[in-house]
Amino acid sequence: MQGKGLITLVAIVLGLICLNELLPTWYSSKIEKQATAVAGNDPVKYQKEIARLSKDTLNLGFTELYYSKAKEKEMKLGLDLKGGINVLLEINQRDLVNNLTNYSANPVLIEALNRTDQVQKNSTKSYIDNFFTQFDVVNKEKGANLKLADPEIFGNTNLTEIKYNTTDEEVRKIVKNRIELSTGTAYEVIRTRIDKMGVTQPNVQRVPGTGRISVEMPGVKDIDRVKKMLQTSAKLQFWEVQQIQEVYPYFQELNALIAAKGDSMGVAKTTNFENLIQINTLKSNGVANVKLSDTAVVNKILNSPIAKRLRPANIKYTQFQWGYKPEAGDENNLVLYAIRGNINQKAPVDGAVDNAAISYDELGRVVVDMQMDSKGAKDWATLTEKNVGKPVAVTLDNVVYTAPNVVNKIPNGRTQISGNFSQSEAQDLVNVLGAGKLPAGAKIVQAEVVGPSLGAESVKAGLYSFLFAFAIIIVYLILYYGGAGIYAVIAMIINLFFLMGIMDSVDATLTLPGIAGIVLSMAMSIDANVIVYERTKEELFAGKNIKEAYNEGFNFSLSAIIDGNVTSFLTAIVLYIFGTGPIKGFAVTLGIGILMSMFTCVLLTRVMIFSRLAKGKNISVWTAFSKNIFRNTWFDFIGKRKYAYIFSAILTVICLASIATQGFKYGVDFNGGRSYVVKFDKPVDALAAQDALEKQFVNNEGEKSALDVKTFGTDNQLKITTDYRINEESLEADQDVENKLFTGLKPMLPANANLKSFKGSDDNATFGITSSVKVGPTVADDIKTGGAMALAIALIGIFLYILFRFKRWQFSTGAVASLVHDSIVILGAYSLLKNVMPFSMEINQDFIAALLTVLGYSINDTVIIFDRIREYLQDRKALTLENLFNDSISSTLGRTFNTAFMTFLVILAIFILGGENLRGFMFALLLGVGFGTYSTWFIASAVSYDLLKKKGVEGSAKGMQDHKKPEQKK
Repeated sequence: MQGKGLITLVAIVLGLICLNELLPTWYSSKIEKQATAVAGNDPVKYQKEIARLSKDTLNLGFTELYYSKAKEKEMKLGLDLKGGINVLLEINQRDLVNNLTNYSANPVLIEALNRTDQVQKNSTKSYIDNFFTQFDVVNKEKGANLKLADPEIFGNTNLTEIKYNTTDEEVRKIVKNRIELSTGTAYEVIRTRIDKMGVTQPNVQRVPGTGRISVEMPGVKDIDRVKKMLQTSAKLQFWEVQQIQEVYPYFQELNALIAAKGDSMGVAKTTNFENLIQINTLKSNGVANVKLSDTAVVNKILNSPIAKRLRPANIKYTQFQWGYKPEAGDENNLVLYAIRGNINQKAPVDGAVDNAAISYDELGRVVVDMQMDSKGAKDWATLTEKNVGKPVAVTLDNVVYTAPNVVNKIPNGRTQISGNFSQSEAQDLVNVLGAGKLPAGAKIVQAEVVGPSLGAESVKAGLYSFLFAFAIIIVYLILYYGGAGIYAVIAMIINLFFLMGIMDSVDATLTLPGIAGIVLSMAMSIDANVIVYERTKEELFAGKNIKEAYNEGFNFSLSAIIDGNVTSFLTAIVLYIFGTGPIKGFAVTLGIGILMSMFTCVLLTRVMIFSRLAKGKNISVWTAFSKNIFRNTWFDFIGKRKYAYIFSAILTVICLASIATQGFKYGVDFNGGRSYVVKFDKPVDALAAQDALEKQFVNNEGEKSALDVKTFGTDNQLKITTDYRINEESLEADQDVENKLFTGLKPMLPANANLKSFKGSDDNATFGITSSVKVGPTVADDIKTGGAMALAIALIGIFLYILFRFKRWQFSTGAVASLVHDSIVILGAYSLLKNVMPFSMEINQDFIAALLTVLGYSINDTVIIFDRIREYLQDRKALTLENLFNDSISSTLGRTFNTAFMTFLVILAIFILGGENLRGFMFALLLGVGFGTYSTWFIASAVSYDLLKKKGVEGSAKGMQDHKKPEQKK
């Protein structure tokens, strides 16, 4: 055959590249297994053994392997396989706007910002776009006639390129550009911080068009430390401190106010504020010493609108800030400080740090020494000179680290932060300051945490499902296609090798859905061989010799293979564009798998088969079992279409009725909320757990938060979802939820359980949180919108491609009608069965990915039949339109059944063995394969037939022939 040498050469070169890419993964795994064999579960001994083995090298002649370099180049595992954390950070856009306006107190600006904060909760637009809209509205309402270039808005020294006569449109462009640059700065700072933490294979990416940064850190165990490092803006500030004498009269008034209006402040009227603040126990320059358990109540009181309106003039702009941590010897209390603020809350010293280092004071305590830049040093000298004998607070992100009295003026910009630090806390602070400050505060709006134990279980489940599915495909191919099946298996193995090598070379991350994508792409790649072999069988039955039959089989199948794979590849692209995290991993593996199948299962298989035939050796394309299956099978599909219409209409009405009345069970990524998978050391009752937790998750008004507790997989595992404090993205809110979760579930945990062990950082933990997901309401709206757009774009893309390839809108309409039918049936099933199935039936990102995959699979089937119809238009011109459709569908039954059956078995294997996290995803695919096959026969083909018939294309097939002959046949 032509091109045989080139195809072989490409295969060899590609194989060598993939081998070179995969060797580091093999070598690092080998070293780690050796270290584990010696060290067991002892982490210290393991690290020593790794250090010893790292000195060895393996020289393979063409490359030399050593552990540290191999570890850097090994294939990345997603956090669902390795454990770790995946967060979506959002830079505080209001802070950025405030900075660009030089913290202006203009009432129009403040009102526009406040309205934007509210609008943003339910908007998919960017913050700055919403701000400009709200500014125009408020400006008009108040009749202020302010321009954006006004000195009180953006026309200040922070934006020198804006002049007084700069138009609003030009200002918008300048501000958007500056915010984009600030997000880039934040990205660099975040990346530097992560590098300083020494995390292996982190993945940090900006999310285009937003102020968000995606961070994935596999293998990380101290989740709270990571969250703190990522969210700290490093906004180091120095403030004057107000003393208790200035604030105490206000506290006394508050005490009286609570007795009268406590309900309006969210606390009981019997609350004694003076008892809460424990002034008599003060040991520092704070204004209160509050029990840790009472800090939330104090915050609620001080931040209530009523309390703020009561403030006298001397503390109108005062900021009440907490100490960094309890002071030594007083571990149960936290100091509250009164920071002297101003109208724009701009600190007297907003210090940029040149360098910071760990040091020790005269008592041997850990401190952090800092040197400020020139401006910071000048401002610091002024502040210390003004406040000799008075306290000055050093704050980082609105938390007071220290507030000592100033002894004398400090002229050189050197200062010291003390805060009862541990060595690791001081090092984290040095790292944060050294990496530079963020241009604005950052908050985690979406987070996914997977414990190491769950990651290990996922690897095992993924491997078992992969091996079992692989075995199914091998056995079925050889049993059904004999010798030709062996070549299909060889091509599939090569395809898998190329797929893994290419993923490694492009630095793609392997996830659990990615493993499912690999298995599914293998099943779908076999479709190419099935199409060729089924056509080869037809040619053999027509009396052609083996070489001619294979030649016809490959040549006439090419157009159908290309069409089927292009439509599937389109859905993979849509998944990649609109998906996040693991879904991108699924899309990448599926996309690469489809591309590689075109090479291995079409070109490479052809080279291998014709090389054997050239030697005069035979290659069977059937076995005694399969030879006559589907031979001469014919069914009146078009004649029975009315029964199918009735069945589908009834099914559609039931599904739509369920969707309208019962709705769906949405996952946290669509609704917003926090979700935890908690493992216990014994079976646990989900209803008892729900009753216990309902008492914990109560909001400020005494209302119970939404709570859902379900058994997850085994009877010793629960999935707990709540919207408690979901509008708060702070680390403190996360910790509060985890504390309440632990408190509520404590009676069901082992007697020695504590909060630290419950958080599940131990690799061998027998109980505790194994994974968690948090999605803020704004992100949830974005995900829902993105999912709907992905489905719409996929349908439009498929419609246009079918129209382009088959030149008739009737075919495109029939294809899309079948896809809409499949989508409604699957959505209806998830509505009808949401409270019935023993596994998750949530509508979430994974479900959208499954639905798009189903569309790709279903259209693949449809394209095969449409391609055969196109062929028969040329070869069987005397046929009626009805018989032409029936013949086309019947002649492709072998291909349709084999592909559907193999794919169904593979998905079933993953559904059973792939772990609880994949069950909902795979159930949608199982439904999709079944109904996708049905709708191809009875919806896509039938609707296309009826539309063509209405147009008057009846009787002879001549009535619908294209003017030009198709390039190829299937």
